Parts: sequence; structure tokens; C-alpha cells
Amino acid sequence: MKIHPYIIIGGGASGLMSAILLAQKGKEVLVLEKNAQIGKKITISGNGKCNITHAHITPHRFHSQNPHFAQNIIVEYPYIKGLLESLGIFTHEGKEGRIYPMSQNAASVVDILEYQALHLGVKIEKHQEVLDVKKEKFFTLTTPSDSFLAHKLVIASGNLAYPQLGSSDIGLTIAQSFHHPIIPPLPSLVQLTSPQKEIYQLAGYKQIATLTLYCNGDQKAQTTGDILFASYGVSGLAVLDISRFASLALSHYEHCAIKADLMPHWSKKALHNLLQSTLPNDKPIALWLEGFIHKKLARVILGRLKLTVQTTQSLNAKHINAMVYELKNFEIEINGTQGFKGAEVAMGGVDTTTINPQTMESKLLKNLYFVGEVLDVDGDRGGFNLHFAWSSAIQLARGL
Repeated sequence: MKIHPYIIIGGGASGLMSAILLAQKGKEVLVLEKNAQIGKKITISGNGKCNITHAHITPHRFHSQNPHFAQNIIVEYPYIKGLLESLGIFTHEGKEGRIYPMSQNAASVVDILEYQALHLGVKIEKHQEVLDVKKEKFFTLTTPSDSFLAHKLVIASGNLAYPQLGSSDIGLTIAQSFHHPIIPPLPSLVQLTSPQKEIYQLAGYKQIATLTLYCNGDQKAQTTGDILFASYGVSGLAVLDISRFASLALSHYEHCAIKADLMPHWSKKALHNLLQSTLPNDKPIALWLEGFIHKKLARVILGRLKLTVQTTQSLNAKHINAMVYELKNFEIEINGTQGFKGAEVAMGGVDTTTINPQTMESKLLKNLYFVGEVLDVDGDRGGFNLHFAWSSAIQLARGL
């Protein structure tokens, strides 16, 4: 049986880039991909446009139980931009520093990466799901239809996010079999669920808000952006941003809550004065509120306040104060997430204290390497996770 110098498990972002960079150094590389096509997760990134990296890379945008690891390997944006352009992927900058391919098409990124890999002599075998890995003198990889021998093995199999695209925990299973500790994976950049039926009444309502996450009375995180109410709870960009902290907190607490400031550009005093000064003589309260807020929200707030009066003529300062409080402190109980199926990325993974950040090689087993999302590093929304995939592949190739 042939002994392959390098086998990479996984044909996603980190696996493809690793293969290309190793092949550029003259290495013979075989990529094993379980799906019928490579780069499936890349094709859905950025809503199909591929948010390929970010122009403003800073260490605090990456998270891990070992934060120094990511800081040591994250490559600066100009280098990534130059690398992508050298491969034929030209980019432009969108809102808030997000970087996209000029084609605005994620599938084109996969096409170019696949072409470059094959052009450099990389062999890619699809429909090859690795089921088991053993190590004696060489690594022995078993798939349903074949077995392979490798001198050096690179695990680029991702984590549990998007199982509908073929993601799995095989990389974590392999790591555990070689005695690497695992930080338990949890969904991140994911929608949050609520048990409150009144929240479901707001389904379809979207609003810019400042969200503050509380668990057991302690503030865990805060962010500003849009919140989208849904039939299961809440989504939207701000919710995705805060979801990492909610997912982590919910692994320790049964319930958490978000307090949403639904009018973040108005102070309490200014909002109170606005409502007080616009009170008509005699008008249904819900209809009057529709002049300021969505009718769905007006109904829910009035339901929370349990007002005994029906028209604006009977409203007093205490009523106005209560309305302002609800608009600035709209509480949403959170009891879970939409799980890995709804998550853009998974936090957790192979404990990076067991990985050499200079080479991406295991400290526990020679010739075993890990790149990408299989590691306990996850980034913020906005291209940071793909940036880590590229960076970890670059670090791997530099060390070999």
C-alpha cells in the first residue's frame, strides 16, 4: 500500500488552503473529503457572497480557552489579501471592514481553490469519509471503501456546526483517540430560543436594538445591532453576535435573559418627553403607540403593562414611565439555541494547549497536525472564522 507523505482530512477552507500551500512547497498531498463536493461550508458563507476575511483583524475578535494561541498564529489582513490575490481571488471591502470576493460569489472561491490545488498536483478524493485512524509506524486511515497510509496527517475536518453540510466530530474523535483533551463544542453565531409565547407574537418584527445578556442577575455581554423576532425566539445580527456568550452561559445556567433597548438612540428622558408631549385628547392607546413603534410591539407592551384604561385621555405620567421602561428594558427569556444545525460556527474543540502554535503540530504525537475549526478557536461574525482557517493553514505550511 502506498504511503502518502501528507494526507489532509477535510476539503474545507483550512484543508484546501493547507493543501495548496504545502503543494507550493513541493509536498505531495492527498485530501480526503467525505462530501460529493469540497468547500460546501464556504459556498454558504456571507449569504452566498463569501465574507472571506476582515480588514480589521485584532486578537479580541477570536475566542478560546487558551486565547494566546490564536494571538500567536493570526496573520495580518494585508498578507491574507495578497495570498488570495496570488491565487486569483480578488477582493473588495464592504460594510464595517468585511471583505468579499469581487465576484460576490462564494462558489467562485471554491472553484478557484480547487483549480489551484489540482494544478499544483494535489490529489482530492471525494466520497471518502474517514471513520477511524490508527498510528503505528505510519497513520492508517479507514474509510467505508478503502484504507490509506500517511507519514504526516493534517486534521482539517471542522467541527459540529452545519451538520446538514456534512460536518461531524470525527476530528475530535481522532484527537481524543490520541489523548488530546477536548473543550466541549457548543453552537455559536446561532439563533436563540425563548419559552415566552408573547415573543412569538412578534415574529417577523425587526428592530435595531442594544442587547444585554444576563444570567443569574450578572451581565455577560452587550452588543448593538438588529434583532429579528421569530416563531422560536430571536435572531438577527445582534443576536448572532451575543449568542456565543448565551450558548456558553446556558451550559451552566438553566435560563438567561436578554434586556433589549428597542430605542437605543433615545434617552429615557427624551423618550418620556416625546410620548408625553404627543398625547392626543382621546385616541385608542394601541393606535397612538403605532405612531412610534411597530403595531406588534405595541400590543405586546400593552399586554405586559396590563393597563385598565383604553384611551390616551386616561394615561398619566406613571403609565408613560412604564411604557418607556418596557421600550428601554424589553426582557426576553432565553432557554436555548437553535443548535448546531442553526450555528454558523462551533466554539470548543481540540484543546490548543496541546498544539504547537509555530507549526500546528500536536505536542502529544509527532506528525499529527490540526488546522481550522476543529481547534478550540472561534471568531466573531464578519469573516473572522475564515480568516482563522487561512491563518492556521499558513502557519502549518510555514512550519513544514
